[in-house]
Amino acid sequence: MNILIVSSSQRTPSQSAKVASYIAKHCPQFQSVSHIELCNFRLPFWDGDRASPALLNSDWHDISAQIKQADALVLITPEWGGMASPLLKNFLLLCDGQDTAHKPALLIAVSGGISGAYPIAELKMNALKNNKLVPIPDHLIIRNSESVLLQGEQDQREQQLRGRIDYSIHMLHQYSIALKIIRDNHQTQPYPKQQEYSYGM
Repeated sequence: MNILIVSSSQRTPSQSAKVASYIAKHCPQFQSVSHIELCNFRLPFWDGDRASPALLNSDWHDISAQIKQADALVLITPEWGGMASPLLKNFLLLCDGQDTAHKPALLIAVSGGISGAYPIAELKMNALKNNKLVPIPDHLIIRNSESVLLQGEQDQREQQLRGRIDYSIHMLHQYSIALKIIRDNHQTQPYPKQQEYSYGM
């Protein structure tokens, strides 16, 4: 099983990338681990045209290849003004449903303070309809991000956070195994005229 971690802060270095790096080192269930930091790639804003010159001449081809190989995704967004990162929303619009459909996704919000719930709600409500990614029930909110996931002594709160991350990655792996059956059946035993239902309602 392959996992793709996508961190979507629009600046570097970032707390989102720090969280991504931590997770990349703590997901032994997956044979292959990749991390994409979106701000390091040339990506146009989605204009509705997959054949647009801006998209064809961007770095999207490299990212798309990694999405195709992934069995599970981790989507990490900072919370800015109570919203998910524009980079992540654009990434999800660029995703082709043929590459993402029926793959599990772990959603993670990163906040420098005590909030972080709004980006999760936003992503679950309106970011996954057409790409058909399947958010697992266990999301993560990394609060007070600058003071956690550091080297050194771990207080009780830190231990609980790391335990929750380990559990969420474990469940993501379980979903990736289970949903692979659906993806395989989708290819080998397609529903009649299933292409007519490419988009969610």
